[in-house]
Amino acid sequence: MVSLQLRGVPSSHFCGGTLIHPRFVLTAAHCLQKQDPTRVSVVLGVHDLQASERSQQRFTILHMFENRYDPDEHLNDVLLLQLDRPAVLGPEVAVAPLPQQDQALPHGTQCLAMGWGRLGTHMPIPRVLQELNVTVVTFLCRPQNVCTLVPRRAAGICFGDSGGPLICEGVLQAVDSFVIRECASRQYPDFFARVSLYVDWINSILNKGV
Repeated sequence: MVSLQLRGVPSSHFCGGTLIHPRFVLTAAHCLQKQDPTRVSVVLGVHDLQASERSQQRFTILHMFENRYDPDEHLNDVLLLQLDRPAVLGPEVAVAPLPQQDQALPHGTQCLAMGWGRLGTHMPIPRVLQELNVTVVTFLCRPQNVCTLVPRRAAGICFGDSGGPLICEGVLQAVDSFVIRECASRQYPDFFARVSLYVDWINSILNKGV
C-alpha cells in the first residue's frame, strides 16, 4: 500500500497506489494529471499519515507510463510509476501479485479495498489506513471496470482512495478509479480499473525497466 504525497508538505496525501515490483508502483492515471511528478513523494510502509514511522520508505518518481488514459470516459485509468531506486522488502513493505491477463472476476467475489480516503463525501481524511470488505457486483458496471458495493450499509471508497488497490484472494485485481455523485451513495457501485486488462502491458514495461 502506497501513499502519494506532495514533497515537503505535511499531511499532503492525495492518492494511493500499490507496489507491484521493487521499483514499480501501480496507481490511477487521474491522480497525476494535475500534479508535477517532481513534487510527488511515493511513500511505502505507512500506517499513520501523521507519524514518522520507522517502517516508512520515501521515493521520487523516475518515469511514468500511461496506457491511453481517457479522462472524459474514465477509461484506462492506470499509471505505472518507476521509482528512483528499489524498495526494501520486509514485513511492512511487500509486492502485490497481479492477476492473469483477461482473468474474470465473478459477481459476488469478496475483496478488500483500502486507503486514506475521506470517511465521507464532506468528511476529512483519516490519520490511519482504513480497510473495507467489499463485494464485486456487475450491475451498472462496464467491462473495463471492476465494481463493488458494501451490502446493507453506506460505505465505500472516497476521495483520496484513488489509485489504491482492490485485493481479491491476495491478488491486485483493480485500481480505485471513481465514484458517481458522492461517496457511498448506495445507488451506484464504486468503480475500479480492471487490472487484468493491463497485465501484458505492465509486464512489458517491467521487463524493459528492471
